[in-house]
Amino acid sequence: MKTRITWIPALVALSALVACGRNPAEQTASAQAPPAPAQQPAAAPAPPKPLPAELPDVLARVNGQPVTKADFDRLVKNVEAGRGPIPADKRDEVLRSVLDQLITYSVLKQEAAARKLTVSDADVDAQVAQMQKQFPSEAEFNKALAARNATVTQLKADARVDMAINKMMEAELASTTAATDADAQDFYTKNPDKFKQGETVRASHILVKVEESADDAMKKVARSKIDAVLKRAKAGEDFAALAKENSADGSAAQGGDLGFFPRGQMVPAFDQAVFALKPGEISEVVTTQFGYHIIKLTEKKEASTIPLETVKPRVLEFLTNQKKQQRVDSFINEAKKRAKIEVLV
Repeated sequence: MKTRITWIPALVALSALVACGRNPAEQTASAQAPPAPAQQPAAAPAPPKPLPAELPDVLARVNGQPVTKADFDRLVKNVEAGRGPIPADKRDEVLRSVLDQLITYSVLKQEAAARKLTVSDADVDAQVAQMQKQFPSEAEFNKALAARNATVTQLKADARVDMAINKMMEAELASTTAATDADAQDFYTKNPDKFKQGETVRASHILVKVEESADDAMKKVARSKIDAVLKRAKAGEDFAALAKENSADGSAAQGGDLGFFPRGQMVPAFDQAVFALKPGEISEVVTTQFGYHIIKLTEKKEASTIPLETVKPRVLEFLTNQKKQQRVDSFINEAKKRAKIEVLV
């Protein structure tokens, strides 16, 4: 498995045009993979040093090489293109973070150059072509570049640097050992709450829509319809057929089937009604902001602990990637300590 560079803030359009993969140590419980172990809350960091309103052409130097305002402005443009304008009260925090990213990028770029790592023109062209394919047209691709004050030439230059850094990081990670079954067992034993699965149910429903703002006459018509459908359902007619015939919900095509879901996923009135049912039971009419529902509970799964054997592959992947991320962080910190870094603002 190749590890996508989540540790580098790519300089301009590379990371912004194409979404990077998630941090390899980031997983979710819903995917049956454990999140990172809980840590004690850290002390509140000191407020960032304010940046002047007018920035100089050179913001920092790394081993004598300038970190320029032009590159800084392009990365800020990326941030704003992805997240919107930077709030005034977060300006110094965000801009200091951008500057630190550029400094880190410069350190890694120089480290890769010192190792004489090269990337062929063909590989760069293939990388850029792959990014371009993710846009519906060349015009849209160029529009995305323009929004970030970037050009194809600049994009290729950034891609070349990123790919060289990738090579370096992959070489550093090559010696990282994979997590073992014993590691997985230890993590599983020490983090039991991460493997608990709450009660879930599978249900079907029939919805007759009526707006909350509807007048009494409209509500009466809708209520009469759902009452008639409920009578037929209680009499034993096929619930799925009734849903296909009468439900205004998108699940109607599947006979009203909503699949499995946990507590709290549905709106409160629906949630309370469905979890009070027994398998095979049909509810009375349930009123929500969407209208009137009839719910049939199909199946219920009690809360349980997921067995280690079920999640072991994901746990091993999580722990291995966690080790890789720790190695990445350590490598970056060591490289920054070796470098002469001068912040000029």
